[in-house]
Amino acid sequence: MVENIFIFGVSFFLIIKGATLSTKYAFQLAESYKLSKYLVGFIIIAVISIIPEIFISINTAIAGVPSLGLGILFGGNIADMTLVFAIVIFFAGRSIKIDSKILKENIVYPFILLVPIVLGLDGHYSRWEGLGLIIVGLIFYYLALRNNTEKQLVPNTEVIENKKRGKDFIYLLLSLGLLLLGSHFVVTSTISIANYLGINSIIIGMLIVGVGTTIPELSFCLSAVKKNHDSLAIGDILGTVLADATIVIGILALISPFYFSQKIIYSTGLFMVTSSFLLFYFMRSGRTISKKESYLLFSFWLLFVFVEIIIN
Repeated sequence: MVENIFIFGVSFFLIIKGATLSTKYAFQLAESYKLSKYLVGFIIIAVISIIPEIFISINTAIAGVPSLGLGILFGGNIADMTLVFAIVIFFAGRSIKIDSKILKENIVYPFILLVPIVLGLDGHYSRWEGLGLIIVGLIFYYLALRNNTEKQLVPNTEVIENKKRGKDFIYLLLSLGLLLLGSHFVVTSTISIANYLGINSIIIGMLIVGVGTTIPELSFCLSAVKKNHDSLAIGDILGTVLADATIVIGILALISPFYFSQKIIYSTGLFMVTSSFLLFYFMRSGRTISKKESYLLFSFWLLFVFVEIIIN
């Protein structure tokens, strides 16, 4: 037991460190090109941010417990849209400004998150459903990219910049290596700890691993908001959640079509969709997310934790 806890702790540290470093170097690479801040957050940083979830999901599928991966994804998404926003606003000491263009481009965002819920109502994801989720996610990303074409990729061709870009790319690959190693052992140790304690491994996945996977987003958002790059922070969170709910679940189903307890959909899944509607309601109210609203988001996350502990 002690050995498994130690392995879990070290693996968890590798995931957090690898995700934080990969986000840092991906952002530095993106900065060398002329892209809008929102686009960098929504696509570039968000894609890097979901790599821990992808690796963990793949390992849960290989280990024969894909429902654990699903619980981690849903739990992490809820934490992103509630807990992360609340912490960022608390440490920023101010409201987060919402660009009207973000609201316009994401008007159907909460409804996109309904797609994996509807497809999973029967407690099963097939390969065709997985493929459908990936296509939905890619289409949404394509539309976001197309709507931001006024600032296309324009590389700086200076030799110094090219050298720095090469170093950042190498460090990015090394960071991804840490993620891959950590994700394998965090899954195996989580299953061992849950079996030893006689509790549902999905609870550990949702409330510990799921929250842990939000640390890269949290770190990046705190840094972005500190520099008044609110659109960058918002884009990162929204992009990560969308990718987790569509592309990552789709990959999980493609690798290994799986059955799971329907209560994951009826409880965790509905909490995820409800948190997205709540978040967008706050985003539209005064084009900001205020301190008062951040307290409500945090309270919603606590309610989610309480309900999941009772149910599981």
